[in-house]
Amino acid sequence: MQYYSLPETTVWTEIAPGNRRAVLSERPELMLVAFRFDKGAIGALHSHPHTQVSYVAEGTFDVTVDDVTTRLGPGSSFIVAPNSIHGVVALTAGLLIDTFTPRRDDFLSA
Repeated sequence: MQYYSLPETTVWTEIAPGNRRAVLSERPELMLVAFRFDKGAIGALHSHPHTQVSYVAEGTFDVTVDDVTTRLGPGSSFIVAPNSIHGVVALTAGLLIDTFTPRRDDFLSA
C-alpha cells in the first residue's frame, strides 16, 4: 500500500482541453484526486455512483449540481450525492481537490 503522494512523482493526465487530473491517493473505499483547469476550461456535466466532496484550492469556478449553479472561490467546497448531475466552468485558472467514496476505479485505468 502506498501511504504518501509526493509532488515530484505525481502523474497528470489530460482529460479534456485545459483540464488535467492526478490521482493523489487511493484505496478501494476512498480516493483523493486533483483537477487542474486552465481559464475557460470545462468539467462537463456528468454523473457517477460515487459520493464526491470537492475543495476549491485555487481559482474561481461556476459549479453546477442538479441544475443549481453557484460561483465558488478559494476555500469553498461542495458535495455531490451519488448520481447527481454536476460540472464546473473555470472562470480563472484553478485547482480542485476531490474526494470520492468509493474509489473511482475508472480513474485508475486511464
